[in-house]
Amino acid sequence: MIDFHAHLDLYPDPHAVVEECNARGIYVLSVTTTPSAWVKTSELAAPGSRIRTALGLHPQLAHQRKSELSIFDSHLPDAMYVGEIGLDGAPDFKPYWNDQMTVFDHVLLACSQAGGRIMTIHSRRATSAVLDRLEAFPNAGTAILHWFSGRKYDLDRAIALGCWFSVGPAMLAAEKSRRHVCHMPRDRILTETDGPFAQIDGRSAMPWDAQKATIELAALWEMSELNVEHLLNSNLGRLIGGVKSVSKAGAK
Repeated sequence: MIDFHAHLDLYPDPHAVVEECNARGIYVLSVTTTPSAWVKTSELAAPGSRIRTALGLHPQLAHQRKSELSIFDSHLPDAMYVGEIGLDGAPDFKPYWNDQMTVFDHVLLACSQAGGRIMTIHSRRATSAVLDRLEAFPNAGTAILHWFSGRKYDLDRAIALGCWFSVGPAMLAAEKSRRHVCHMPRDRILTETDGPFAQIDGRSAMPWDAQKATIELAALWEMSELNVEHLLNSNLGRLIGGVKSVSKAGAK
């Protein structure tokens, strides 16, 4: 089972969630929203677990935490994964667009200079602008568009740019999203939950709820759940194998 986008540090009891993830053998990409949270969040992943930690600066916090870009830079050599990063064009955050762009460009340039990273990217109401920036920094690494919600034109453009996609049960509850997923290359899809922010049946999504996304994909693709699991695991293996790893143990 794969949850390629979860905020483990933001659950009420992160250690209990981590313990359950380890017991179930779930591969979790634990994303952070600020660079200053990366060290402590990384400590949630015990040696030998399948939990990896991404170094992020969330676009909704860009105007408040842009001063942490120096912290981002200091941790980047130890981080194979970067996220949550990106842009957010929703009304509450559009007034801070210039700060978002400054932060996102800085992160993409830093990733380019570091040899590329696996990046999980937020693009709510900003897909076109996100794709513009990815085009401007083609060596930043592999972009995984988390919870894609753009237009069909944007989806076609993202596919042409080589983007990947992470999809979760909350996303797949929407008919538009289901149509998008049917158009996405199956060999560039991973499952996610976006817990604890995403909701399932009125509660916070948990990393093991990624299985619900697998079940939905099996129905959409008319495949068995087992074959979908094999495909997703193969996708994850190719993604990780295709990116140059960094040397320190904390980045692996």
